[in-house]
Amino acid sequence: MRENFLWGGATAANQYEGGWKEGGRGIANVDVVPYGEDRFPVACGKKIMLECDDEHEYPSHEAVDFYHHWEEDLELLHEMGLKCFRFSIAWSRIYPTGEEAEPNEEGLKFYEKVIDRCVEYGIEPLISLVHFDAPLALTKKYGSWKNRIMVDLYVKYVKTVVSRFKGKVKYYLTFNEINMLLHMPFMASGLIIEEGENELQVKYTAAHYELVASALATKAAHEIDPDVMFGCMLAAGNTYANTCNPKDVMKSIEKDRENYFFIDVQARGYYPSYALKFFEKNDITIDITEEDKEALKNTVDFISFSYYSSRLTSADPEVNKATAGNVFATLKNPYLKASEWGWQIDPLGLRITLNSIYDRYQKPLFIVENGLGAKDELITLPDGTKTVEDDYRIEYMREHIKCMIDAVDEDGVDLLGYTMWGVIDLVSASTGEMRKRYGFVYVDKDDEGNGTLQRYKKKSFDWYKHVIETNGREL
Repeated sequence: MRENFLWGGATAANQYEGGWKEGGRGIANVDVVPYGEDRFPVACGKKIMLECDDEHEYPSHEAVDFYHHWEEDLELLHEMGLKCFRFSIAWSRIYPTGEEAEPNEEGLKFYEKVIDRCVEYGIEPLISLVHFDAPLALTKKYGSWKNRIMVDLYVKYVKTVVSRFKGKVKYYLTFNEINMLLHMPFMASGLIIEEGENELQVKYTAAHYELVASALATKAAHEIDPDVMFGCMLAAGNTYANTCNPKDVMKSIEKDRENYFFIDVQARGYYPSYALKFFEKNDITIDITEEDKEALKNTVDFISFSYYSSRLTSADPEVNKATAGNVFATLKNPYLKASEWGWQIDPLGLRITLNSIYDRYQKPLFIVENGLGAKDELITLPDGTKTVEDDYRIEYMREHIKCMIDAVDEDGVDLLGYTMWGVIDLVSASTGEMRKRYGFVYVDKDDEGNGTLQRYKKKSFDWYKHVIETNGREL
């Protein structure tokens, strides 16, 4: 591993920050995504909810209140020895409706405090510019990313952020898990699928505008600060063929292409031929101008991704019955164990994914999410200290980090860093739950929003601290 490897942790504003109406922040799409049985239909854009009501709970409103606990949390990250902290800026905290002439100074000052403290602690900020959020006003007025106007509004927002934090922030991600637009369009991009609309047309039109926006933002950022590095971000995990039947193998290639499509454009600068054929076969017409084609040539500097599990598929529709596991449908792999939420645990799959992505693009990689969601039990030790004995998390992380190190040391993958997901407990994006915990720090809050929000170090806290101190040599 490189000596300056960026060991870190990751969070997202809508799952972690809270303060949803404080400091001049505007309402975002994620703020109207409720907890409970309506969460998934709303997140997918099939059930329309553009206002909050009294019948639902909304986890993003408080989350775990980083907005008021940022000093305490950063002190914990510093104690753990983190080299990098990935967090997101809430777009609506900078431009509350997305269309203001001037940015919200109070919002900029909040992130400036966070960034300055990170720099003081020697923690490299890694900023997601959009992590499943957009000003809700833009959905109501324009249909969000259905409309080309979003490109200019996004680029303006990015220019504001990069200019303000020039010299303090080196690493940015343009869109978190950009391929999630295909699976949870409202949560990922503020998209609503209206009755009678061609769903694929809507999704890929939005995807095109996001890809152009990402490219233009990358170009603008490099002009503002030549030292900045802009990355894309993929929800990754290779799709295995169920058997060696060539039809299954071909199906697995098609499933992988569905996700790689976005990164193919962001890393290579043009639409791959298979995507153009897909549009043709599905009667999808994309508004690609000559100016867009030129803009897309502004490719990313590095490729980041999340990895939680691999997937398995079959060409036989009778065999291909979906099972749980995030929002990606997958067959059960008989060779793998699964988490309590049905996510199949595949450490070697991380090494496979690293090699697949690096072979495909030959650009530096960054693992920006990997972790285990589990039901943690807070206990009191004889000395009165409260903690969580999360050996299961340590085991999960240890095995994944081993395979990551093998990809670097044995296979030659160029890897910038690793930020484990939910370094401090936060709200689950897919389910809205608190009991699905990821962090090295326990936060006292339950699914119904009750709790003191007090932070407690888990057993894994000291384990990860030692991993960082030894640069991964001792796991």
